[in-house]
Amino acid sequence: MNANRHATPTEWVDADDAPELTDEFFERADEYVGDKLVRRGRPRTDRPKVALTVRYDAEVVDAFKATGKGWQTRMNAALKEWLRTHPAA
Repeated sequence: MNANRHATPTEWVDADDAPELTDEFFERADEYVGDKLVRRGRPRTDRPKVALTVRYDAEVVDAFKATGKGWQTRMNAALKEWLRTHPAA
């Protein structure tokens, strides 16, 4: 394993050889308000999606894939709609 390796090796020895801090660097840097890290990106949800393996007929998968990018999201929506119209017994 690479447990003892540094994530970002330093290619410079003298501080004057350090890379210049650009605007892009500061845009990607962690932001703190006081001691609290400001989280970026999508907020955590109370009900995250569950990863699982499911087997569907090829014709079903082909039909959804034919609708283009986002087909898995549309398949999820179709299953949700089916659940709304077919209550559990």
